[in-house]
Amino acid sequence: MTRPIHYLPREARRVLILVNPTAGARAGRDRVDALRRQLEGEGLRVETITDLEALGRAVGKPCDQSIRAVVAAGGDGTASAVVNTTPPETPIAVLPLGTENLLAKYLEYPFSLAELSHTIVHGASVAIDAGRAGDRLFLLMAGCGFDAHVVRRLHLHRRGHIRHATYIKPILESIRRYEYPEMRIHCEPRVEDAGGSVATGAGRSNSPPAVLTARWVFVVNLPKYAGGLRLVPDAVGTDGLLDACLFEHGSLVHGLRYLVGILQGRHHEWEDCRRVTAERIRIESDREVPYQLDGDPGGVLPVEITAMPGRMRALVTEAWALRHGFRHAAGEAAGKWL
Repeated sequence: MTRPIHYLPREARRVLILVNPTAGARAGRDRVDALRRQLEGEGLRVETITDLEALGRAVGKPCDQSIRAVVAAGGDGTASAVVNTTPPETPIAVLPLGTENLLAKYLEYPFSLAELSHTIVHGASVAIDAGRAGDRLFLLMAGCGFDAHVVRRLHLHRRGHIRHATYIKPILESIRRYEYPEMRIHCEPRVEDAGGSVATGAGRSNSPPAVLTARWVFVVNLPKYAGGLRLVPDAVGTDGLLDACLFEHGSLVHGLRYLVGILQGRHHEWEDCRRVTAERIRIESDREVPYQLDGDPGGVLPVEITAMPGRMRALVTEAWALRHGFRHAAGEAAGKWL
């Protein structure tokens, strides 16, 4: 299937920057101001917004065709909030000011504000998949279990900008308290081993069960996770599917073993790790189990997670688009705006 590259018309000259006031501290605010000056120097009209409802009104439904980009100035949660607030055809870019900035890394947004400004002005518009958990969209992944418990505890006591050290206390608290309840995963999956074939062996068959069980569940849209961990390294953000990584055993010892396997890239070879690819996944438990979406609390199980093909319209460099399998749409000139 051809995935087209589009370019925005020269009439699209409005840029809306959504600023997360808790992301990036003072240095982040300075970068927002500098990006605004860069874009205004390109002849664009720039508005800075700090409220999601105001952003929704400014974008309109459907998206106002005068808008060149909505820039998410913050972390991955800010980018997710922008996608949840704006209609599907809204062109989105990211000014990374968060802790991990996984979406910005995946889309290869530069640190240089001059280069980011050039991408907004001249870049390609491409459609990237999202996921939907309940009534919320996510871009990177949904995690159910231990990591979501950490995220929930962190946000209960959050004060200002999150740093890597901010996670130490909730991780230690979760190690002491989390009990690793069993989760049931309902889907019509392909269960694959590391080579891409259907997994077989003890307790498995070529016709996977309708209900799987696990103690750790990660549903991945893009191949990025905190700390550089590669849960599903070959996940594709344009295939209209979600990839679930399921770990069967629950305990700190098993968690450390799984971590080593992930770091070594061998976890998908193990009998107690499953890879499931599906359009729709339902996860439930008899106990209260939290889930997180792109690093923010999502709620508690049960949850139904659905792939949303092409839901995000991202502004990227033409080189990134071509490298990821996008091609120029018929009649569209490459890289032309002014």
